[in-house]
Amino acid sequence: MPFGAASAQTLLFAPMQPQAFPQGYSQGYVREQPQASDDPVASDDSVLPERLRRQIVSFDGSQPAGTIVIDTGNTVLYYVLGQGRAIRYGVGVGRDGFTWSGVQSISRKAEWPDWHPPAEMIARQPYLPRFVAGGPGNPLGARAMYLGASEYRIHGTNDPTTIGKFVSSGCIRMTNEDVVDLFNRVNIGTRVVVLSKNAPLLARDGDPLRRPARPATTIPASGRQALNVSPVSPTSATPR
Repeated sequence: MPFGAASAQTLLFAPMQPQAFPQGYSQGYVREQPQASDDPVASDDSVLPERLRRQIVSFDGSQPAGTIVIDTGNTVLYYVLGQGRAIRYGVGVGRDGFTWSGVQSISRKAEWPDWHPPAEMIARQPYLPRFVAGGPGNPLGARAMYLGASEYRIHGTNDPTTIGKFVSSGCIRMTNEDVVDLFNRVNIGTRVVVLSKNAPLLARDGDPLRRPARPATTIPASGRQALNVSPVSPTSATPR
């Protein structure tokens, strides 16, 4: 298992046809390739249903402000703001046999990370490239946030149509626009709670971030933080 607090099932990957850039994969070691913090990232909102678009919602969880909560069953990620509210993002999660639950913390952050498929993945799909440089064609997308010492991470994707689906090998994927926004809000040590697939719903729709009547809560496409959220001290994750 990747770490003590999480449980993951292990099944063989379903056969896939070779692709120039393997959009469906999200495991593997990557190293940081620094880039400018204001890299342009195109909006992917047009391909997402309303329930998966970034919004502020009413949040019923007990986690403190600054926590990331991933609702696996409903394919959404919450960044807790406190006072009963959170930012909700649509995500793609592990497919059948690769979902997991547990508590971790962000151990590293990378902009436009490179992708190195691990040996066990190459053994199953020998047509995979051994290395994909960071950039728009990389399956890890614009940003990656690594979860402890595991191979799991929260990362972007160059295929926004996979958001809201059970498609990955256990990683949590977001649109590039959303992953940049979250990346700019969190710090090393941020606590990440991954709920089981059958966990109860934690939130209900609140005030959409892009509502014109509430410009103070709009998050621009650049991903820069527009909300006036007080910083919080990161909470340590459960030891492995």
